[in-house]
Amino acid sequence: MSVGEDTVTGATVTGDTAAGDIAAAEGTAAEAGGRAGADLRRDLEAVLMVVDQPVAEYDLARAFDLPVDEVARVLAELSREYTAQGRGFDLRQVADGWRFYTRPECAEVVEHFLKEGQEVRLTQAALETMAVVAYRQPVSRGRVSAVRGVNCDGVMRTLVVRGLIEEAGHDPESGALLYRTTSYFLERLGLRSLDELPDLAPFLPDDIEGFDDTGEHT
Repeated sequence: MSVGEDTVTGATVTGDTAAGDIAAAEGTAAEAGGRAGADLRRDLEAVLMVVDQPVAEYDLARAFDLPVDEVARVLAELSREYTAQGRGFDLRQVADGWRFYTRPECAEVVEHFLKEGQEVRLTQAALETMAVVAYRQPVSRGRVSAVRGVNCDGVMRTLVVRGLIEEAGHDPESGALLYRTTSYFLERLGLRSLDELPDLAPFLPDDIEGFDDTGEHT
């Protein structure tokens, strides 16, 4: 065997060839890692776009079967990028986890859109949520969510901003915040009082007393 040659599993290769193979393998690994990182960023964005409350790093890491440190690093990177790019939304870490928020400097235009966009039709989710409040008021967010079977926090906030529902004190037992419809709600429906609402209550579930004010079974 001449100088500069190595024998690996019976095959003779030059030192230059071996070095090239190693470099190629490292490049392939780096490329794969880059693709995996891009996929994680995309997937985190997709999940956080649909949640109604902050999600903990641990829960995200468990969902993606990845180390918490890796997920936390990518979340922080995304947050910094959105800020640097001047996006209208912010990926923010709060006490309970991570969630998308509109930026404070956009608050005025968002509020204007929600208030002045009254002619924009409510979504099916908003209509269903408003119906539950109308027929079960005063009612907590948790119980509304229990009737609909999904988290209604975001929809409830939209209805409050649009002036269709409002806070109505706290439940004396659980302390949960209660909501009721407003006079504007009656105005929009052309009603003088809630007594004029169609007889829809019999079609709503009667077992929501079996839920607590978080929407969980008691």
